[in-house]
Amino acid sequence: MPVNILFAARTVRWVEYEAPLRAALDAVGLDYVLDVDLPPETVDYIVYAPNSKVQDFTPYTRLKAVLNLWAGVEDAVNNPTLKVPFARMVDDAGLTQGMVEWVTGHVLRHHLGMDAHIVNPNHDWIADAPPVAADRPVGILGLGELGSACGQALQQLGFPVTGWARSPKTVEGIPCLTGPDGLREVLRQSQIVVLLLPSTPSTENTLNAETLALMPKGAFVVNPGRGPLIDDDALLAALDSGHIAHATLDVFRTEPLPKDHPYWSHPRVTVTPHIASETRAPSASRAIVENIRRGEAGEPFLYLVDRDAGY
Repeated sequence: MPVNILFAARTVRWVEYEAPLRAALDAVGLDYVLDVDLPPETVDYIVYAPNSKVQDFTPYTRLKAVLNLWAGVEDAVNNPTLKVPFARMVDDAGLTQGMVEWVTGHVLRHHLGMDAHIVNPNHDWIADAPPVAADRPVGILGLGELGSACGQALQQLGFPVTGWARSPKTVEGIPCLTGPDGLREVLRQSQIVVLLLPSTPSTENTLNAETLALMPKGAFVVNPGRGPLIDDDALLAALDSGHIAHATLDVFRTEPLPKDHPYWSHPRVTVTPHIASETRAPSASRAIVENIRRGEAGEPFLYLVDRDAGY
């Protein structure tokens, strides 16, 4: 009997993913049916985007697992009808590598003060050399797959990196703190803070007026994680006062970011349009198919979401 796989996402994703998914399924030798329209009671696996038409999983009585196309799961994790194993996307070759490159690039940009040289209409000759990386402490808030990879990449460049997570973590080469005291310690010592936490009720407004005030004067904020991690009004106030030198933001509470949002015109804010990282269909398809192979072989699924933690 073939394995029935429903692709539940928008049409543009099906166009992007159909061929890579079939290639990955063929490569592991599975007998399968892959389609965007299957009778619910016949479906074994759903390759899923939370913005798809599938919101009620009750009719899928044979369902073994839901395999998310995205790293973020906050839009589906609390769906009361989703009772089967739910796996988030971990795509080291695409998603992780893309995030490492984006984070490293913007950390180096702020560390080296590149903006002053790239945009210099008055042709000012200001010969202030930046410190070396060893003198620029970096804090990584969030030590999942993406945060750990970014922290290790920066550590290899010579930055002193300290990580913080909501639960205890171990990352080779990086001191890992947890709890409210650990967060305060990371913020106090970090001249550049990178946010890669999941979006949950307990992480909302991790950076707020109180926590931003803990950061050294002239520090930088880099957020490729989730928009709700930052209290926008508090960040704008910290930028206006000069306490925070610059914020580079890739994610926002409302996307696309409204054209009249003050972030667009603020001289100390860089807006990028949620491009820090993107799953790449060929490598993401291999990750999805590996979980399907595991399910059919009776092996544990990879990267299952912790429903209680929310990620």
